[in-house]
Amino acid sequence: MGGGGQQTESSEPAKCDGVGPGGGRGGSAVYTWEEVQKHCHRGDQWLVIDRKVYNITQWAKRHPGGIRVISHFAGEDATDAFSAFHPDPNFVRKFLKPLLIGELAPTEPSHDHGKNAALVQDFQALRDRVEREGLLRARPLFFCLYLGHILLLEALALGLLWVWGTSWSLTLLCSLMLATSQSQAGWLQHDYGHLSVCKKSSWNHILQKFVIGHLKGASANWWNHRHFQHHAKPNVFSKDPDVNSLHVFVLGDKQPVEYGIKKLKYMPYQHQHQYFFLIGPPLLIPVYFHIQILRTMFLESHWFVWVTQMNHLPMEIDHERHQDWLTMQLSATCNIEQSTFNDWFSGHLNFQIEHHLFPTMPRHNYHLVAPLVRALCEKHGVPYQVKTLQKGMTDVVRSLKKSGDLWLDAYLHK
Repeated sequence: MGGGGQQTESSEPAKCDGVGPGGGRGGSAVYTWEEVQKHCHRGDQWLVIDRKVYNITQWAKRHPGGIRVISHFAGEDATDAFSAFHPDPNFVRKFLKPLLIGELAPTEPSHDHGKNAALVQDFQALRDRVEREGLLRARPLFFCLYLGHILLLEALALGLLWVWGTSWSLTLLCSLMLATSQSQAGWLQHDYGHLSVCKKSSWNHILQKFVIGHLKGASANWWNHRHFQHHAKPNVFSKDPDVNSLHVFVLGDKQPVEYGIKKLKYMPYQHQHQYFFLIGPPLLIPVYFHIQILRTMFLESHWFVWVTQMNHLPMEIDHERHQDWLTMQLSATCNIEQSTFNDWFSGHLNFQIEHHLFPTMPRHNYHLVAPLVRALCEKHGVPYQVKTLQKGMTDVVRSLKKSGDLWLDAYLHK
């Protein structure tokens, strides 16, 4: 992942004034997009931020967000991703200075692969407005109360067992209470992981480790390593680990046909929408994640799978298409209707579109930016999907059936 090719010969112009493989001195050179895009391999990686060209080959190994998430943008414009993931870009730019090797030639467009310049500019203007209006600032009381209700459920469940023992009925009740608290803790650690709660990144990291590590028994680093890749390239094969189904499912419209043509049949994929109920929700966390994080709960797995997949699985799943940030995120995400229950049940991930566009935004502000995002999408003809909770869940099964049918047709006839 993040580029599996061999190192290529540098196309760097002679006037780079002694630029080394790990960064640059002076950064006086100019480059075309064609030159930048050649440096997209594991041992040779450049990217562009605000028209500046950076050699990240060595830095990628030390990148706090993980080597893969930054490598996914090798050879590309990473301006919007850079802004989305870093709440304090001025601080991060200090680490970019030694990596600067030049800039795009004046005749080159600011965006690669023929992206819609007007759409990109309008989205950047929207982000500037979001920042000016304070929509990236969190309300501490909201998150304190949220953590409080999780701790209360945990304490209440353990207290019931302590006082009244472990009868079947009481054990079932406490299991439901703990599944609820653990699911809500999952949404809360997700907030901290995106640095969307505290002003200081260090406090977000500490609180995330407390919630996911001490309340849930999982690794914050493991979660962030997976989840940041998902946000960087959602629903992109080989780059988004959430669509790496380990041959158990075929997803989208492209993968089923590819498997069918190659006569790959690890599972009876034409029935995947049926065996999903036996494999997906009940086993993702206690089996697949269990291998990685060692322990968690069965009931929470059902909750987690339905909430996370209803926004993504029915959407477009494809190979890399080099889309602009807004189009890429909107093609891979949809929203679920707002209600008090839906907000709580999903940890506000019913606003998946807004969360993906602004991953550091505190969740209580999603509903404020949603009308602005919808208006921008309408202006540029980008589909903005909102579903009921029931439709979101049924679409998971419907999309699996469609992909299974595509695989069967390709397997038998192509």
